[in-house]
Amino acid sequence: MDANFAFIFGALILGGHGKPAVRAQDSCNAPAKDAIVHLDMPGSPFEPVITADGCWLFVTLAGGNGSAGGNIAVVRRDTGKLSLVRTVPIKGGPTGAVLTHDGKILVVADGGYLAFLDAGRLISGQGDPVLGYIGSGGPLGFIYVNVTADDKIVFAAAERAAGVVVVNMERVRAGRFADDAVIGKLDVGNAPLSPDGRYLYTTSEVSLAGWKWPDVCRPENAAAPGGRGRGRVSPPYHGQGAIIVFDVALALTDPSRAAVSRVAAGCGTVRLALSPDGGTAYVSARADNSLLAFDAHRLVTDSAHALLGKVEVGDAPVGVAVVDDGARIVVTNSNRFAGNAGDRQPLAVVDAVKLRAGGKKAVLGEIPAGGFPRELRQSADGRTLFLTNFTSRTLEMIDLARALPAAR
Repeated sequence: MDANFAFIFGALILGGHGKPAVRAQDSCNAPAKDAIVHLDMPGSPFEPVITADGCWLFVTLAGGNGSAGGNIAVVRRDTGKLSLVRTVPIKGGPTGAVLTHDGKILVVADGGYLAFLDAGRLISGQGDPVLGYIGSGGPLGFIYVNVTADDKIVFAAAERAAGVVVVNMERVRAGRFADDAVIGKLDVGNAPLSPDGRYLYTTSEVSLAGWKWPDVCRPENAAAPGGRGRGRVSPPYHGQGAIIVFDVALALTDPSRAAVSRVAAGCGTVRLALSPDGGTAYVSARADNSLLAFDAHRLVTDSAHALLGKVEVGDAPVGVAVVDDGARIVVTNSNRFAGNAGDRQPLAVVDAVKLRAGGKKAVLGEIPAGGFPRELRQSADGRTLFLTNFTSRTLEMIDLARALPAAR
């Protein structure tokens, strides 16, 4: 992709300046005694969001506040230790979240709402951090959010509405949380996001009926009649999932014309992460137990030849993170359809060069995780990976220098 694009999937705000900030940041980012550290969470953690200095994490928790909503856990990181400072209740069902690049607002995909919280108040505990909500609590199923590099536009994936909602953040900052802050909608299936400055990369778990793709994918749920592990194989009942690429400029001005390509990407396509240079898109195909690599430029210009490689990882991979300056990819093997709170699933570590070359012998090894490892986020200095273990209810901190398997 163009080197001038601002790649913001998983990006963090800039750190502070001056010696005091440097000393504080050094303390926050100091390595732990052990390569892997777990912190118990008072709910099922979904997404970790890290401040630019590495000192604080905001973790969305499902089920931590009964049927009335969930919580945001505020976690302090210092001298290699994690500590739960407080939880903040919010209505809705918090899942995906993103911190604006100026570090001021935490935006949360919150089921029937989009929630906006003051990051400074979350940290200090002074004042109500909830700035407001967009939405009525209806069955939209907001699940993921991302924000443009200039902090002016938020993209929110509405899972049950099969679309991506576009929100004007300048109106939100002015206290306008009514529907006029929503300025557009992109038609797409279930869509975790990975935008850059020019294109918005989304995924759809299944093909939509209007695409008329052939039925090649079978049920994932092992408990379904005839599903995986039931002694017989169910027939295919839907088409592959997809990567759908949108032109961001058109998404803001003419959403109906914004989609520029749609590329088949395996069964159960759920997450997408870009390489540091933006040249490669890595996608987890949950029902295929696989990680795929695509040439990001060809996704737009030559979609028929965009696929670079594919490798089988573990059971039902979900989260994807590109680490080690793009040399390796970490994937969460969730085993989500057969696991329980006592399980310990591994993270698969994949050699990026071998995957882009086709995928042969690309899996390098594993990193231990908990039950249903879900979302991965890397610290700004690239040394630490944070993971949410959904069913075992822990936040996991991984020192990459010690935990990553050696290249082969």
